[in-house]
Amino acid sequence: MEGISHELVSTFIFYCSLVLLKTLLMAFWTAKRRFATGVFANPEDIKGSDSKKVDYANDEVERVRRCHQNDLENVLPFVLIGAMYITTNPTLSCAKIVFRVWTLARYIHTYVYVMQVPQPSRALSFFVNQGINLYMLYCTLTTYAGHM
Repeated sequence: MEGISHELVSTFIFYCSLVLLKTLLMAFWTAKRRFATGVFANPEDIKGSDSKKVDYANDEVERVRRCHQNDLENVLPFVLIGAMYITTNPTLSCAKIVFRVWTLARYIHTYVYVMQVPQPSRALSFFVNQGINLYMLYCTLTTYAGHM
């Protein structure tokens, strides 16, 4: 197998960076919602304040937190599967489409989740992400199945 092109690796790293940045920013968004509502998850976070409270069910905080959790469950597999996928030497144009669509669907997923856009918007973006992950796994498995 010939080496992986620099442009393919660069494209993958760029789109991974976009979704990882978004995932990291979700923690700050959750903290922002906590301070805006005065609702925190731990008693030590409200020590000395009468206006803050511990609450695990505030929807303004929990919606952003659940969206962040969803990123943690979906971005890591994309990064790992994508790393395996680029070793199959897909065409650059195909890989760009795969990575761009996955990234766009993940950003759409965040928007529709946090802004409470009615279903099936969130489900559609989720299934786009899962379909692309399955496609990349298929490509990887069929490339390497003969080596076992």
